[in-house]
Amino acid sequence: MADDSAPTTPALTGGCGCGAVRYEVSEPLIAAAYCHCTICQRRTGTAVQASAMAAYGSITVTAGDEHLRSWQPTPQSNAKQFCGTCGSALFAVNADDPEIVFVRLGSVDGDPGIRPGARQFVAYAAPWEPIPDDGLPRFDERVQFPSS
Repeated sequence: MADDSAPTTPALTGGCGCGAVRYEVSEPLIAAAYCHCTICQRRTGTAVQASAMAAYGSITVTAGDEHLRSWQPTPQSNAKQFCGTCGSALFAVNADDPEIVFVRLGSVDGDPGIRPGARQFVAYAAPWEPIPDDGLPRFDERVQFPSS
């Protein structure tokens, strides 16, 4: 017989670089992709960033909600959420449906249990960092993630 009193462990935990913001993801991530857009390049200071779509309602900020800041580059784009103390990128929140959240894979503690399955916005890829020949599908614009 299973012990129902045993605490449940979240599927994932993560947070920012300074530790002010911490979060849990209670369900496995749905899909992941690399983004090569110029907004991500400038926001991260890198050629590419990796994010994964979370299931509806599966993300809980467990500490430091007051440190979260948001930036929405255009009315149609996802809001970029980050730690206002250290600047670490944490989430992207869909402009039309705030329950659609993408987790920045670099903010996850350990293995996120998912690997990027596509590359999006490759039409804007940084000329100084060639896209690796990794066999992933490439999209000039946004890849369509599955619904949660």
